[in-house]
Amino acid sequence: MRIHIVNPNSSAGMTEQIGSVAARYVSPGTTLDVTRAAAAPASIEGYTDEAVSVPLMLEEIRGAEARGADAHVIACFDDPGIAAAREVAEKPVIGICEASVKVALLLSSRFSVVTTLPRSIPIIEDLVEAYGAGRRCRRVRAIDMPVLAIEENPEQTVRLLAAEIAVARREDGAEAIVLGCAGMTDLCNRLSAETGVLVIDGVTAGVRLAEAVVGMGYRTSKLGAYAAPLAKAGGFGQAVA
Repeated sequence: MRIHIVNPNSSAGMTEQIGSVAARYVSPGTTLDVTRAAAAPASIEGYTDEAVSVPLMLEEIRGAEARGADAHVIACFDDPGIAAAREVAEKPVIGICEASVKVALLLSSRFSVVTTLPRSIPIIEDLVEAYGAGRRCRRVRAIDMPVLAIEENPEQTVRLLAAEIAVARREDGAEAIVLGCAGMTDLCNRLSAETGVLVIDGVTAGVRLAEAVVGMGYRTSKLGAYAAPLAKAGGFGQAVA
């Protein structure tokens, strides 16, 4: 089985960390193909960054399909361009926000999300609602730290996250915490141990769900909304002669 993980931003350090953590959790025999959108913004923090990164990410997905990918994992918590990716890809596409929310629903009755910047809160709130978990997600919180600062200041990040997790447990009644950024993936186990709260990381959730879907022999339905893009000049389908 070959799982493609695409980081929609251009950060080489974050991409390396994502791949390293994912490699700890994949099944024997699974190969990871980890790529990034090298010409995209260095981090995705808002709708404009998303819009710029999506066409580049779709090209990475097409390239991975040509290399034999069995599934794709979008390693950004905003799940940018996921519907378009499901149109373009023949194989399943998993977003790490959706994956971690589904896992949180399986393992807790109430959960909160802790992300990076306050501007990401409404984006994530809308995603959680769209994924059917609006009532059970008690709150989306932010530590007010830019994405790229996580790699630069891991100890400060852990302190801020641990403090916010404690508040979420006390004030939200959260039974689990979803980490709202792919750059936090390497901190998941440490935060669980230090806070005593179940902490869920979207990268590992996404990779394992991708393996499960592929293992069951399923693919994305192409009967309606996720049908392949219509062929036209300048589109992702085959150009019309």
